[in-house]
Amino acid sequence: MQLRAFCVALLAAALPLAAQTPATPSDLSSSADRQLPALTETYKHLHRNPELSRHEEQTSAFLAGELRKAGYTVTEHVGKYEDGEQAFGVVALLENGPGPRLLIRTDMDALPVEEKTGLDYASTVKSTNAQGQQVGVMHACGHDLHMTVLLGMAREMAARKNQWHGTLMLIGQPSEEIIQGAAAMLADHLYERFGRPDFVVAEHDSNDVPTGSISVKGGPLLAGANTLTVTMRGIGGHGSQPQSGKDPILLAAEFVLVAQTIVSRQIDPQQPAVLSFGTIHGGTKNNIIPDEVTMGMTLRTYSPAVRDAIIADVRRTADGLAQSYGIPANRMPTITLGESAPVTLNDSALAERLRASASAALGKDRVFEARAIMGSEDVGLFSLDGKIPAAMYWLGAADPAKLEESHHTGVPLPSMHSALFAPVYAAAIPTGVTAMTAMALDLLK
Repeated sequence: MQLRAFCVALLAAALPLAAQTPATPSDLSSSADRQLPALTETYKHLHRNPELSRHEEQTSAFLAGELRKAGYTVTEHVGKYEDGEQAFGVVALLENGPGPRLLIRTDMDALPVEEKTGLDYASTVKSTNAQGQQVGVMHACGHDLHMTVLLGMAREMAARKNQWHGTLMLIGQPSEEIIQGAAAMLADHLYERFGRPDFVVAEHDSNDVPTGSISVKGGPLLAGANTLTVTMRGIGGHGSQPQSGKDPILLAAEFVLVAQTIVSRQIDPQQPAVLSFGTIHGGTKNNIIPDEVTMGMTLRTYSPAVRDAIIADVRRTADGLAQSYGIPANRMPTITLGESAPVTLNDSALAERLRASASAALGKDRVFEARAIMGSEDVGLFSLDGKIPAAMYWLGAADPAKLEESHHTGVPLPSMHSALFAPVYAAAIPTGVTAMTAMALDLLK
């Protein structure tokens, strides 16, 4: 009898407060705090065991298992990549009578970054990347935090079924970091199989927002992204006789510099845009002029029209330089478009609704106006080009004192994708659970 009483007490302590007594959104904060010890263990487990994009096998199984325990109907291995490979997407449904269908997404993949935080729960995982290289793996973008918050919210919603109606559709998305996961899940007939949502909501942690708070806004939140590969061709030869050929390295070097004037001199300064080079490859030996040089670029914009104008300018600039160098017509540059992501464009009415529900649960002093950035996401694909109202908000992850000091000194805190990125999880987790649950309850009321 003593053992049974202990087990019952332990189970009661692990459940959200609402599972034991009727509750309203006003007590969400205390209920989220009750979950914090268990969610902390979840967060540390996920942080210690990161997996690269397209390899989220154990992560997705863990997320699916926890959602099943919470009472959700879970389907795994949802998603199909363009090459035919099956993805590790997770879809969890909690149906609660007639009403709206709300999709809330978390991402699951980690980055090829060797962690240098020195934390006692730091990742020591090594893996092989797509290029066959051994790399460190780290949740340097906070996807472990996103999954933890989603699980906390999932348990709250399961315990509060008397407070809402409709269907909660939780998505564990793979391969966000390589902008493939959302497209893969949609290509696997996500909405045909599980229903088309009425709303799409997601969060992302931010080291520009103090922990214990969130920020939200309507309109653009993240930029659209496009990858461009530029190949400059020349006529190779011996390094001692450059006059006998056409040096593509020199041509590429000039192109790198001239391309920086495209945004600053050919695009309206009121239109945000970033064009950057990330790779340049060419040649095999110091005294050999190669036949070609390949450069990798990333383009970030908020406007499809600006995007198309810059891509056209890149082509014109590359061709113009090649012609000025006397490159033969059959050796002119080629520009290849690679992976892309849409603008994360928050539906203004939905964003204001999220702000109102979060303000009621957290307090207005903990809900800020979000700042748009030039980073990119693929969550916008779930909105079907804006046909479904969608919004993403920032979950504060920065120590408030350190963030304030950073604003005074101008020295930025370690950002996402940094080997030193370490969210202040103890405050971020209950804040995230409280805000996300309040939003879900409002959208499904």
